[in-house]
Amino acid sequence: MARNYHIYYNKNMENISLDWSSPLWQKAQIARIDNFHPQSSDHRPETLVKIQYNPKGIFVIFKVKDQFVRTHYTDYNANVHEDSCVEWFIRPPQAEGYYNFEVNASGTLHVNYIVDPERDAKGERKDMRSIPEQHAKQIEILSSLPRVVDPEIKEKIIWFLALNIPFTFFEYFTPLKKINSSIWQGNLYKCGDKTSHPHWAAWSPIEKLNFHQPIHYGEFTFSEVTG
Repeated sequence: MARNYHIYYNKNMENISLDWSSPLWQKAQIARIDNFHPQSSDHRPETLVKIQYNPKGIFVIFKVKDQFVRTHYTDYNANVHEDSCVEWFIRPPQAEGYYNFEVNASGTLHVNYIVDPERDAKGERKDMRSIPEQHAKQIEILSSLPRVVDPEIKEKIIWFLALNIPFTFFEYFTPLKKINSSIWQGNLYKCGDKTSHPHWAAWSPIEKLNFHQPIHYGEFTFSEVTG
């Protein structure tokens, strides 16, 4: 069954930080990325997420109790899903497609606007639209880890990742109207395709091993309740 997450309004949110326990996040709901695909290794990282918003944008923080952590990629739109990685795929109301925010544990971003995720005969997505790196730079990202983690951290650790996504970012492809009470479709993921212990987990359950399955998206409701 698809899940629902309420994104609470917080007028006091101004800047992102890595402080999961901050009073600013006290009333935020916690989403758990805990549906692991059977093809995963025996590594089951605990991944928690909090999301809030204000008139300027969306604030997201991940807390990951992890192991076998590796980050290699540092370039925009590199294959960060191969590293220790967290993801948020999200489709605004009435939008033709969705945004795939993929960020490795060190904060390297991969994001496109995807209208048709199916692949053609060459293996390319049928309709994936690029977002210029300069436009994506308005997204602020903080990580508790170094820019590159190599060799892999084999010990158990907790790492944090935070994002501030301005609403103006979405307007490159999907101009937004009213935010309060709007319902967006999407999913949250944790993966590590080329770590020593590959794993794939989703917030809203998926079937086949493919994160690009809008049919299994849950709902993100922008609540007028103040967090």
